[in-house]
Amino acid sequence: MGFNPYFHDADLVEREMNANSQAMEVADSVDRVYFYGAGSSSPELCEVIAEGLRRVFANALVHVGHDLDGAAYSTYTGEPAVTCILGTGSNSCMFDGTTVTEEVPALAYILGDEGSGSWFGKRLLSSFLYHKLPAAIHDDFLEQYGLDKLSITKRVYQEPNANVFLASFMTFLGRHKSDPFVQDWLDEGFKAFLDVHVACFEGASTMPIHFVGSVAYHFQDALKKACADRGYRVGNIIKKPIDGLAQYHVEFILKSE
Repeated sequence: MGFNPYFHDADLVEREMNANSQAMEVADSVDRVYFYGAGSSSPELCEVIAEGLRRVFANALVHVGHDLDGAAYSTYTGEPAVTCILGTGSNSCMFDGTTVTEEVPALAYILGDEGSGSWFGKRLLSSFLYHKLPAAIHDDFLEQYGLDKLSITKRVYQEPNANVFLASFMTFLGRHKSDPFVQDWLDEGFKAFLDVHVACFEGASTMPIHFVGSVAYHFQDALKKACADRGYRVGNIIKKPIDGLAQYHVEFILKSE
């Protein structure tokens, strides 16, 4: 599971890590732990996660940082770049090789998250309930999920993790991404993201724009088209940042310590 200090405390981190047999096999021999996650955006919030990790990795120096930092490090190729997260939610930063900076905040799925899974999920569900979907897509949605207005509004307004529920429909949209109706949505959503979260960085048009996340990865053809239309140069598009993140720490962090 992911650890977010807004929702999880040090006790939960410790408990979940102790339940991970692979982690426990090496816990005593680990001397560095680097964690990057959503919500770890201030020293106080980072300390919540760090405390739980220190209890498990007793012999390690523990560093906790924001998920944007992790995304920036994982895509770094040696030149300044804008790095974007497009998954359940959306966000962006600029990394010059030394400092990660943000220009606009992430406003989450109600006020923001342009171009994210939750953004497209909202569009799909509202169009379904408003009877705005093409007949073939409407019928496939009904057969696949059997949802009605009551069940949808209950999940969105009364139950937790509405953003995850909304984003879960990206698999369905993936099946229909060749339909012009869905292609228009993808183009609109990705351009809305670029206009808010990329255009805000001075010089963005002269540097690579990297992307991390399942939405960016699985819908990269539409994303690349939106970037080309806006005059942006696409850099790396990766589904999960762990490989690049590990490589960055080996090449740049551990050597400097």
